[in-house]
Amino acid sequence: MNDLRIALVQMQVSIGEVRKNREKMAAFVEEAAGKKVEMILFPELCIQGYHREKIQEFAEPIPGESTNYLSRLASSYNMVILAGLAEMSGCEKPYITQVIAYPDGRLDKYRKTHLGKSEKPYFTPGNQLPVFETDKARFAVEICWDLHFPEVTTVLSLQGAEVIFAPHASPTMVGDRRDIWLKYLSARAYDNSVFIAACNLVGPSGKNQEFCGGALVIDPKGNVVAEDFEGKEGLLVVDLDSKLINTIRYNNTTSMRHSFFLESRRPELYGLLVKPGLIN
Repeated sequence: MNDLRIALVQMQVSIGEVRKNREKMAAFVEEAAGKKVEMILFPELCIQGYHREKIQEFAEPIPGESTNYLSRLASSYNMVILAGLAEMSGCEKPYITQVIAYPDGRLDKYRKTHLGKSEKPYFTPGNQLPVFETDKARFAVEICWDLHFPEVTTVLSLQGAEVIFAPHASPTMVGDRRDIWLKYLSARAYDNSVFIAACNLVGPSGKNQEFCGGALVIDPKGNVVAEDFEGKEGLLVVDLDSKLINTIRYNNTTSMRHSFFLESRRPELYGLLVKPGLIN
């Protein structure tokens, strides 16, 4: 991994007002470009807004109008953009997708694989855990509920992911976002020797929903690198120092202090993890 400057966006969105939301995103990208940001993360479903019951009428294909817009932004500002989109792709129900637009016009995507209980009637789960790459880092995406399943981060790290981007749409009613994130995101980062960069929607959406915001970066030792929990829109710019992760993962150190824990796994003991259902 090489040193990388990223930006995390806390954004208030308007349900179904795609053009308005995209214009707001463009303003954040322009601001980030002025700060020499190389990758920018927007929250879950930021393009159409998070509304389970109505999301199908706003869903878009990939490629489509919004991804074309993102590609133009990425090219204009020489920045990798990760943005949340409700994707319609031949299924009865849309996917919760994070689109990745590169400056050279390429598009990648990750479809949320673990849907919350209230999401299952309205969305289709994805079935792949891809890892992507730029000249600075290998990275992956986990969307909100995905992060509650430790195996996902482990699989991504084993595939070479060094940075996990974690867009959220977590409402205020759930509780203190910082306290909740630190309970499990620090463990995901530490156990798997990855950076985790999370951001959340913020403010009212106009549909009886309020989001609490939050932006947080945790390093491969589980330490907080940067955070913003002021509960308002904004851009958090963070430099990811590659020295620590390179020492842990690539320098073949014998130090216990810099162990890459996944090297010591014993997969033959973990058979229950791949069996469906709960075991009493």
